Amino acid sequence: MNTLVISTSSFDIDNNPPLQHLLKNGLKIITNPHRRKLTEDEIIALLKDGAVGLIAGIEPLTERVFESANHLKVISRCGTGLDSVDLVAAKNHDITVLNTPEAPAQAVAELTIGLMLALLRQINPIDQAVRSSEWPRMQGRLLAAQTVGIIGLGHIGRRVARLCQAFEATVIAHDPYVNEVPTDVTLVPLESLLATADIISLHLPYSANTHHLLNAKALTTLKPEAIVINAARGGLVDEDALLDTLKLGKISAAALDTFEQEPYHGPLIECGNTILTSHIGSLARESRQRMEIEAAENLLQGLIKTGLLK
Repeated sequence: MNTLVISTSSFDIDNNPPLQHLLKNGLKIITNPHRRKLTEDEIIALLKDGAVGLIAGIEPLTERVFESANHLKVISRCGTGLDSVDLVAAKNHDITVLNTPEAPAQAVAELTIGLMLALLRQINPIDQAVRSSEWPRMQGRLLAAQTVGIIGLGHIGRRVARLCQAFEATVIAHDPYVNEVPTDVTLVPLESLLATADIISLHLPYSANTHHLLNAKALTTLKPEAIVINAARGGLVDEDALLDTLKLGKISAAALDTFEQEPYHGPLIECGNTILTSHIGSLARESRQRMEIEAAENLLQGLIKTGLLK
């Protein structure tokens, strides 16, 4: 029997019409038993029993994976980024790769704004102090008074820009791959953005070219009160360099939703001027439902195009 693998840590199969259609066509669904990001060996094990389709999370989909999954025809990424997929290897193995770039955009953008506001108004430390019977009168900062520098003006970056403008913040951006920008957003070179912005927010894919985009050298060019937000990909930030920069007080705070190794257990946990979340950017109920249905529909249409379904 042909099988489909869903490798995301969670997935609502019962309320997903495209998946129900696939089940009625006799396909068996195998889910992620570990309920977390899979390793290369773990995804190989799930795909080994003749899987023809995969709804993918962020596990590594490499040449080795494709070599072992010789029945795999369609990968439908539940999310926007494809940096975990070896696209050249997929093409060489005649595997179609699809994604859902629009579905998670609003959820990630809203989380980004939430992280900005929490750091600017010092919500977390004030909450902890009140719970310890203190009554701090800590002065925060207005988002309206900040210059927000957005690196990457794709589906998510544009939404973050629009939301920041609703708060009356000034928005500058860097993206070498776009020509048209949203109204009142100014494109600037990366070096200028890093030196000028009060808040730096990352919204670009991870690749060899963007690995540690914010490294020790880049972090030294930021303002002393700058805030770094990363709700994109962990490898974009050199976490060790960020920790050193925060400890030395060379920037004021950081918020990370993605990490180079997940689950994250590193030393940033002990750093008081950070907010660390568990890769929850897309995990808003409404966006997640839309993303899962879109991923399943992409998989269904992809299998139809291969001739495996009618």
